[in-house]
Amino acid sequence: MRSRFRGKTSHTIVATANRLRITSQHDLETKTTIGVLRSLAHRVLELEAETRAHERALTEIVRSWRPELLEECGVGPIVAATVLCAWSHPGRFRSDAAFASLAGVSPIPASSGTTVRHRLNRSGDRQLNRALHVVVINRLRHDAATRTYVERRRAEGKTDREIKRCLKRYIARQLFRQLEGEKGLDEYRSALCQVATERRERWSAGSKATPSCQHRQMNAQPSAGEDADGVWVPASSVDGRL
Repeated sequence: MRSRFRGKTSHTIVATANRLRITSQHDLETKTTIGVLRSLAHRVLELEAETRAHERALTEIVRSWRPELLEECGVGPIVAATVLCAWSHPGRFRSDAAFASLAGVSPIPASSGTTVRHRLNRSGDRQLNRALHVVVINRLRHDAATRTYVERRRAEGKTDREIKRCLKRYIARQLFRQLEGEKGLDEYRSALCQVATERRERWSAGSKATPSCQHRQMNAQPSAGEDADGVWVPASSVDGRL
């Protein structure tokens, strides 16, 4: 019995176990073993069929929403669905850095003395982080440009873990910009310009008050990093740049 499974792949083992049959020549122990193996093989095959059905459904959803994601190297339907669920809609993140922070791929300084380095970020959405990790692994196997980048970074003294961190940060930026698109970025810039304009109008209206009121309002003027309601706005929002 053992010789029929020795040295074979997992798929072949499942197929072999599914074809096992109980005969009258088998003793009680062998009959029980065959029954258990067939039961486990049936369960594996059913779960594989269910997995393929769910994957086809996810593929249809992704293609109806953002089909361009599936054209990226290393991005399949499960990874694309995970990224889309985390991204949600245009404008949710103010920049690719915010998206990378959610994914847990933003660099964390870990320098010491004359050594300048960054370590892995273990916070954020771990499912999104795992999806980016899957993309990195696939590109390391199948993308020549990624392998060239790895060799160059190794020559610079980077470890494999640091290189993967850099790749995940790059992929997060790439996917974010692809999801936002020019339309999403233009809407975001317009929203920032509108906030900056309202802030200027409020400050101009306050500057026409009495000197004492003007002094208090000037002291309460929002800083370059937030609007009049205390909402964080980049200083570059004045001219509409990200």
